[in-house]
Amino acid sequence: MSDTHDHSEETAEQMWTCSMHPQIMQPEPGDCPICGMDLIPAEAGADGLSADEIKMTENAMALANIQTSVVGQGQMGNGTLKLSGKIKANEESNAVQVTYFGGRIENLYVNTTGERVGAGQRLATIYSPELVSAQQELLTAASLKESQPALYKAVRNKLKLWKLSEKQINAIENAGKVQENFPVYATVSGTVTEKMVEEGDYVKQGQPLYKIANLNTVWAEFDAYENQITSLKEGQTVKVTANAYRNEVFDAKVSFIDPLLNSSTRTIVVRAVLNNKNDLFKPGMFVEGLIESTQPNATNTVSIPSTAVMWTGERSVVYVKTNPDQPVFEMREVRLGNSNGDTYTILDGLENGDEVVTNGTFTVDAAAQLQGKKSMMNSAGGKTMTGHEGHLGMQGVTAEDNMNSTNHSQMNERIEVSSKFQGQLKQVFDDYILLKDALVNDDAKNAQRAGKQITQSLKNVDMKLLSDDKAHNHWMTIQKELQNSATAITNKSDISEQRDHFKHLSAHMISSIQLFGVNQKAYSQFCPMANDNNGAYWLSLEEEIRNPYYGQAMLNCGEIKDTIE
Repeated sequence: MSDTHDHSEETAEQMWTCSMHPQIMQPEPGDCPICGMDLIPAEAGADGLSADEIKMTENAMALANIQTSVVGQGQMGNGTLKLSGKIKANEESNAVQVTYFGGRIENLYVNTTGERVGAGQRLATIYSPELVSAQQELLTAASLKESQPALYKAVRNKLKLWKLSEKQINAIENAGKVQENFPVYATVSGTVTEKMVEEGDYVKQGQPLYKIANLNTVWAEFDAYENQITSLKEGQTVKVTANAYRNEVFDAKVSFIDPLLNSSTRTIVVRAVLNNKNDLFKPGMFVEGLIESTQPNATNTVSIPSTAVMWTGERSVVYVKTNPDQPVFEMREVRLGNSNGDTYTILDGLENGDEVVTNGTFTVDAAAQLQGKKSMMNSAGGKTMTGHEGHLGMQGVTAEDNMNSTNHSQMNERIEVSSKFQGQLKQVFDDYILLKDALVNDDAKNAQRAGKQITQSLKNVDMKLLSDDKAHNHWMTIQKELQNSATAITNKSDISEQRDHFKHLSAHMISSIQLFGVNQKAYSQFCPMANDNNGAYWLSLEEEIRNPYYGQAMLNCGEIKDTIE
C-alpha cells in the first residue's frame, strides 16, 4: 500500500501506542481507536523480546485458558491409535431362514425382532397345495411299495427335498391321510434381526422368512484414516471400550483391514471380533479402540496433541513457549507425520523438551497478529493493524473474534463439508441464537436453558461426517471451546458471568460458521464497550442491533462488522 507519510526519522520497527490503552499497537501515528488521544511512540525493545516473540498478559492467559505441554512427556502421545467405531452383527454367523415349499402362511410363531430362536424350533405353519399333492402321491405309492419299490422311494425322496424329515414322512404314511398345514422349523440358533413376512402372506419356494444372527460373537468395526494405514496390521491387539461399560476394557484382535478406501470419507474399515456370550454388545453400539502403533522407533518420535497444530494452506504451525518463567511465545513451522488418534507425529520443527501451546492456540496467534509478529497467516511478521483489532487478543479474547474483520476474512476460508454436518451445526447455531436472545432480554434462567441445549446439540454433531483431517481437527478444537463455554453458562445463574462466557462462545461460533457454513445468513456484530471496553462480538439473524452484553440497559449499542452468507 502506498504511503505519503514521511518515515525517514522512524526505525523499521517503530510502533505507536496509546498511553491510556497500551494494548493498541499500530505501525504509524494517528488517533487511538478507543479514546481518540494521539498515539505516542512505543519503546523499541523495552520488553526484551526478539523480533518474533510475543508476550501475553497473565489476564489474557487466564481468560483464554492457555495451556502448554512439554514435548516428550507422557501426555504428548505414546504411539497409540485411537479409533472410533460401531458394533455390528458377525456376518459370518448370520443366516436367512427360508421356506422350502411355497404356499400361504397360516401361523407365525415368532412375531418380533429381537426374539431368540433355537435350531428345530417351530417358526410358522404353511398351507401348501404342492405338499398336499405330494402327500397324496405318497399314500398311493405306499400301497404299491411291494410291487413298485422304485416309485415309492422316488416319492419319499421328493418330500425330503422339501426338508421333510423321515419322522414326518412316516407320520403321514402311518396316518393314511393328507396333512394340510406343514410347520417350518428353524435350521439355526440365534436372534431374529428382521421379520420379512406376515400371517396370510403367500410365499414362494426359497423365499426368506426371517434374518437370524448368532450374537455369541460380534464385529467391532472402526474407521481409520488413510494416513493411519501404515500403523495397522492384522493380528494387532485392540483395547475396546464402550460408553455403556466405561470401566471395562475388552481385548480383541484385528481380523480384517479393508483393502478398499471409502473415497467420500477417506477412511478404511478395521474389524475385530469380540466374544459376546454374555450379550454385552448390541449391534449399533458405539465403541472406541486403542491399537498400539506398529511404526518403527515410535518411542523416539516427537508427538504432540492435535490441538497444538494450526494449518493454513501448506503450512502447519505451533506456538512454542520460549521463556519457561514468563508467558512468552514464538510461532514455529512444523512438518507433520501421521495422525495417531488425538496426536500428530512431528517430522521436523520440534524436539523433545520443547514446550508448546496445547490449549488456546488461536488466542496466542491472535496476539501475534496484533503485535505484527510472525503468525499463522503472516509468515514474515509486520502485520498492519486496524483500530478495532487492537481491542482484542491481548485481553484474552480469542483469535476467532478477530476473524470477523475484513483484514481477517481470509483466515477462515470455507471448508467443504456435507449438508448433513451443516444441518447438525445449524442446530447448535439455532440454540446459540436462543441464548443470545435470552441475554438481550436479561433472562438468566432461559440463558441457562439455552446453554444446556447447545451442549446437547454439540453431542449430536457427528465428527465422522468430516472427510479430511484438516476439517476434523478444526472442529475438534472449536467443539471443545464451544462445549466449555456453553457448560459454564449453564452452571452460572448470574447474568454478568454468563455474558463473560458468552463472548468466548460467540468467538468460536463465528469461527465455526465461517469455516463450515450453516446455510443461513448471519450478521457479525460488535460492541466496543463490552469486555471492559475491549470490545466483543456476537452473531445475529437481524441487522438491527440488540446488544446481548448490556441487554435493556444499552440495547442498541454496537454495529455490524461483517455479513456471513
